[in-house]
Amino acid sequence: MDDLFAAERAERRRSVEPLAARMRPTKLDEVVGQRHLLGPGAAFGVMVRSGRPVSMILWGPPGTGKTTLARLIATETEAAFESLSAVNAGVKDVREVLAKAKHRLEQDERRTILFLDEIHRFNKAQQDALLPGVETGMVILVGATTENPFFEVNSPLISRSTLFRLETLEPADVAVLIDRAVDGVISEPGSITDEARAALAERCGGDARLALNALEVAATIAAARGREAIDVEAVEEALQRRIVRYDKGGDQHYDVISAFIKSLRGSDPDAAAYWLQTMIAAGEDAQFIARRMIVFASEDVGLADPSALPMAVAAFQALRVVGLPEAGYALHHAAIHLATAPKSDSVKRTIAAAAATVEETTHATVPPHLRSANYRGAEQLGHGVGYHYPHDHPDSLVAQQYLPDGLEGTILFRPTRSGAEAALADRLSEIDRRMGRKQRE
Repeated sequence: MDDLFAAERAERRRSVEPLAARMRPTKLDEVVGQRHLLGPGAAFGVMVRSGRPVSMILWGPPGTGKTTLARLIATETEAAFESLSAVNAGVKDVREVLAKAKHRLEQDERRTILFLDEIHRFNKAQQDALLPGVETGMVILVGATTENPFFEVNSPLISRSTLFRLETLEPADVAVLIDRAVDGVISEPGSITDEARAALAERCGGDARLALNALEVAATIAAARGREAIDVEAVEEALQRRIVRYDKGGDQHYDVISAFIKSLRGSDPDAAAYWLQTMIAAGEDAQFIARRMIVFASEDVGLADPSALPMAVAAFQALRVVGLPEAGYALHHAAIHLATAPKSDSVKRTIAAAAATVEETTHATVPPHLRSANYRGAEQLGHGVGYHYPHDHPDSLVAQQYLPDGLEGTILFRPTRSGAEAALADRLSEIDRRMGRKQRE
């Protein structure tokens, strides 16, 4: 009878849990996504299924399955599961868990999985308290963090743990979870429209917990309105933001990125911000956007503003470090800079001119004085002979041939008078004069 009552109590607790908790997988084969960890031959899956887990740190964005995997490690290895949150646990709590784990191991020969959520929030003293238990194998630590552990976790703890990186779920993976919930857990309404499923899968940012919790709210909204299926309007209200109609695989993808780039080129920061936010809101791959800005910085701004390329690269790096939504600041920062920067396509024109010239002179050879002389016998071959080292001359300038025979005097780079490139054009004009080269147009 006690077991019966215990089962009833567990069922009551389960009935009030959020959908994401009720949908938590009970075995590794049910986990969606993270194929690099769970696919055939993957180290993580092999280790857990063999029943020989090690202390580890699971690093990844919210809603990617860190807590789920920690629980499944305990289930698969028949270990006891202890859970602490670094938000409200202290050294005393850690020592109590270690004491229980020691007793459990000595009395029942059963190991303990200690799951420490948000391990990056533990200070040095708290992290140090874990070391004895981890070092002796008294507990198998599974730390979870959304922050780079090399910045936030003590070196001694990292050195005793294996790091596993979790990736943001793909929309197709989230769609699988949505269908599972609609088919097996959500009773009313008993279906979801294709448009609503796609919108929710795209807009949750790869966060399974957010997707399932939003789905539960959307189901409640749709049922209260007497709808036969969860529709996109219910999903919009659940997410508290408008669903942008945007097909990442179709014309909209190409049209909107084109509008964004042309707005940058046209020096319209308002339009650039609008199209950028349209893509971010629609779930476009933010790294794709950042890469296009890096290309734009050289192709359309170039030497007119030498800071444009570092700015675009910095936005890309910020995106990789902090992710969205916070990296939206860096992306807009870079977009506004690129839109308002002076423009020059001299880099693009130089590439085209160089490519055409190379195509026309496939048999060009390096002049002897420019060839490598860093080996025995090079001088006898005439390699390097007659080369003038520029730093031995005033202002590091000396007139000598650098292009192949027959191409002397060829001009490929023609600077514009835009922004900082105007000063560069003046300097290059003086260099050309002193080197005896013809002036550029």
